[in-house]
Amino acid sequence: MITNYLWIFFISMVPLIELRGAIPVSQALQMPVVPSYIICILGNMLPVPVIYLFARRFLEWGKDKKAIGGICRFFLEKGTAAGAKLQSKAGKGIFIALLLFVGIPVPGTGAWTGTLAASLLDMKFKDTVIAVTLGVLLAGCIMMAGSLGLFSALFSFIK
Repeated sequence: MITNYLWIFFISMVPLIELRGAIPVSQALQMPVVPSYIICILGNMLPVPVIYLFARRFLEWGKDKKAIGGICRFFLEKGTAAGAKLQSKAGKGIFIALLLFVGIPVPGTGAWTGTLAASLLDMKFKDTVIAVTLGVLLAGCIMMAGSLGLFSALFSFIK
């Protein structure tokens, strides 16, 4: 059982997969809802301070390196594009925009991309961590509801 918790913890830390992949895996493994939700949230949030403090520096340093330049440029472009999208839609409401960007589980959004975008926009560390945390909690609720079949049940009543 502990190995299942380790699996979902590490899956939730993987960029672009994050808890959007870990929560469905937890429910496929028939794990308890609340503990698996908490483990996925913790795993998804663990890299956030590191991403904010170091990712931008590392990516800018590595973008010209032969072995890692391609992946560094990919993530810089992805973060810059996400930051531009947040800024154009939010103006001064960048906190809410970041929360929703992280919280609405669609491909290419999440804690990694949102935190990188916030660091590229020079958002304050505290604001970034709070917005990303709230976004991860929202995304976790949406993914858990979907994994439990709540959306399917709701849509079956609408038909």
